[in-house]
Amino acid sequence: MQEHFMKVMQKYLQDFWMLLPKMAVAIIILIVTFMIARGLKNVVQKRAEKRLDDPLLAKFFATLSKWIVIILGIAIAMHVVALGGIARGIFATAGLSGIVLGFAFRDIGENFLAGVLLAFNRPFSIGDSVEINDIKGIIKTLDLRNTHIRSFDGKDIYVPNAMIVKSPLLNSTRDGLLRFDFAVGVDYSNDIHRARELILKTLTGKPGVLKDPGPLVMVEELADNRVNLRVYYWVNIFEYKESTVELKNDIMNQTKEELLNSGFKFTADIVELKIHQKEQPIPLTMIDNALLK
Repeated sequence: MQEHFMKVMQKYLQDFWMLLPKMAVAIIILIVTFMIARGLKNVVQKRAEKRLDDPLLAKFFATLSKWIVIILGIAIAMHVVALGGIARGIFATAGLSGIVLGFAFRDIGENFLAGVLLAFNRPFSIGDSVEINDIKGIIKTLDLRNTHIRSFDGKDIYVPNAMIVKSPLLNSTRDGLLRFDFAVGVDYSNDIHRARELILKTLTGKPGVLKDPGPLVMVEELADNRVNLRVYYWVNIFEYKESTVELKNDIMNQTKEELLNSGFKFTADIVELKIHQKEQPIPLTMIDNALLK
C-alpha cells in the first residue's frame, strides 16, 4: 500500500515538473496579453474619438477590443497547458452546474448585446440628463455590461444595459432644450393681466432665457385667497454654460422684486381656527407690533 502511494506521488511530481514550463509560458502569455489589451484599448479609443467624434462610442469600442484580446489570450494560455480539452469536457458534462453557468452567461450576453445596441442606436451621449425607472442622473460612461449614471445628488449608479433597452428612457437634453417652471400667487385685488405682462417682461430681458420658444405665463388655479400663476421658460443648456438652478433662483427673486415694487401683494394661506369651548374662555394676549421690531 505504501509503495503504491509512493508511486502515485512520484508520478504526480513528474507530471508537475513536466507541466511547470508550460505553466510558466502560459503565465507569460497572460501577462503579455493584458499589456497588449491595455495598449490596444488606448490606441483604439484615441483613433475612434478622432474619427467618430463620439467619446461614448469610442470608449465602448476600445473596451470591446480589450476584452476580445483578453479572451483570446486566456484561450491560448489554456491550450498551452493542455486545459482546452478539460474546459470543453467540463462544459459538456457539468450537468446542473452547467445549467447554472448557462443562466449566468446568458445575463452577461444579454447585457453585452444590449450595450452594442445602445452604442449604435445612440439614445444618449456622455453628459446627457436621463431618467430610467425612477433613476435620474447624467450619463458618464457606457461599458460592455453596465451604463454608469451619476445621480444629481452625487451617487454613482451602474444600470445593466438590458434594463435600459427594455425600459422607457427619458432624455432631457437630447436637443439641448429644457423647460423650467415655477408658481407665483398674487392677491385677488391685483390686476392679473398686468402681473402677467410684468413677469413676461422680466423673463424676456433675462440672459439665458430663450425667445423662441418664448416664456409663457398662465393662470393655473383660482385658489381660496389668491390667484396662482404658472410661469414657463426655456433654456438651451448647450449655449447657456451657467447653472440652470442659479438661473431659476435669479428669475424667481427678480420676479418677486418686480411685483412687489409695482404694488402687487402676496397673500399667505389663511387658516380658520374654530374653538368649541363654552365653560372657560381662552385667554388672549395682544402684543404691540412695535415691541417685535
